[in-house]
Amino acid sequence: MHVIGTTQKPWLKFIFLVGVLFLYYLYMGYEYGFENGTLVTLLTWSFFVLCTPVADAGFLLDFPIRLLYKVKMVHTEILVWVLAIFIVSITLIFNPAVYEINALMKLFHQILINPIPYWLIIVLCCIGTFMSIIIGDNIYDTIEQKDKKFSKAFLKKMGLMVFLVVTISYLYYHLIENLGIQF
Repeated sequence: MHVIGTTQKPWLKFIFLVGVLFLYYLYMGYEYGFENGTLVTLLTWSFFVLCTPVADAGFLLDFPIRLLYKVKMVHTEILVWVLAIFIVSITLIFNPAVYEINALMKLFHQILINPIPYWLIIVLCCIGTFMSIIIGDNIYDTIEQKDKKFSKAFLKKMGLMVFLVVTISYLYYHLIENLGIQF
């Protein structure tokens, strides 16, 4: 019996995540047609990149790429944000009607076209996302070291960063509530 080694697991996880995204894409294509389904899929991913205070949509790429190619997650996340902003910008310019397709797209559109106060959501999400990614990179780097010791300075730094991520998440949800945005 062959047991899957640790070097194969990142590929399997990545393939699984790509499979889930592909199934979502198929459903969106079926529901809204090929062109709009593609845009809704890309915009849904962009929404989760830009409008959630932790690295979730970006993490679909960040962690597998870190495991496979040893590229720091923070570098991948920068590319993820650039790609999400590009997708959103191009869609706003060339096909703004796609933002009227469903409730999530309408909500995303309201956030995008109202810089004051809604872009504060994106700013908080950016800070929270990059802090959580930095925490992940630091933990991964520490675990990869041969001695695997967590120094007091490292633990203090991580504690502060976790506190800041929790604070940003609280502010995010409080802002969402105060702005009357309902999910």
